[in-house]
Amino acid sequence: MKKTVLVLGARGRLGGALAQAFAAAGWRVLAQRRAGGTVPSPAEGIEWVAAEAGDTAALMRAADGARVVVHAMNPAYTAAAWRAQAPGLMQAAIDVAAGLGAVLLFPGNVYNFGKDMPTVLAPDTPQRPGSEKGRIRVDLEQQLAQATRARGIRAVVIRAGDFFGAGSGSWLDQVIVKKLPQGRVTWPGRLDAPHAWAYLPDLARAFVRVAETAPAPAGGRFECLHFAGHTVTGQDWLTALTEVAWEQGWLPAGGALRTGKLPWGMMRLVSPFSATVASLLEMRYLWDVPHALDGAALARRIGAEPHTPFLDAVRDAIMQLDLAPRRANLPGPQAGHSITQGV
Repeated sequence: MKKTVLVLGARGRLGGALAQAFAAAGWRVLAQRRAGGTVPSPAEGIEWVAAEAGDTAALMRAADGARVVVHAMNPAYTAAAWRAQAPGLMQAAIDVAAGLGAVLLFPGNVYNFGKDMPTVLAPDTPQRPGSEKGRIRVDLEQQLAQATRARGIRAVVIRAGDFFGAGSGSWLDQVIVKKLPQGRVTWPGRLDAPHAWAYLPDLARAFVRVAETAPAPAGGRFECLHFAGHTVTGQDWLTALTEVAWEQGWLPAGGALRTGKLPWGMMRLVSPFSATVASLLEMRYLWDVPHALDGAALARRIGAEPHTPFLDAVRDAIMQLDLAPRRANLPGPQAGHSITQGV
């Protein structure tokens, strides 16, 4: 009999990648979507469940027998939306997991750590958030930890860096490569600062492997694992993006990308009138403060984490964005360059 997973928020970018990864691994995937919304296209191995996140009874009926619940729901990207909605979404996930007797998996991020964070972030690194969104994320994880003690569920936070790949909706497509076909890249911070990134298909496969190694709840347990992903600098991104741009005919052979900076000063002027811009400004430090995630604990659990070579991951991510008509060049002297990993 197939193992069953319930993915809450499966219409989102992360939720969709997780649903596909679990299905590819042979799981029966129950993918939650909001009732009354657009019906997704059929996908092999994925059964859509139309129910609101807070409708615990309906979700438990639909997911009877599920051994894993994944919380992939996210409010809009503003501190106000997170403050108003995130605790309720977490409680809904806790209630469903507790009712099913399932392990609850939750994606964490690096917002929990402020400007004074160390270069390498381990699962036991003290969390001292310096932003409102960071404090909200810490509160959510504490809410989850408390539930494991009070309700006997088993929960695992899998923390990762900035997402790229598996579609649009991230810094990569909205800012960095928006003008790549015109030979231009916009970088939000220091080009020499190592930054934690997660290629989403790799992260999704890591979730599957954690689910496959997580025993059933027994008295409650809270665990945090870090997904190392790719720790690279802006310069590493420029090297990879230059090669992809050349392959697509967006640059002449040997040509260089023009690099622009994000207009943080102008954004500061706009921020009082835009909650989204204000939220982006609050996290600006992550582009200048070097940081990497220590994946040793995750590796002890699942073995070597899924890891697509950086250039291959970047190429795939750009191709999925379909930025412009493709005019691939023949292989030339730039093809096959290795990408230096940041430390």
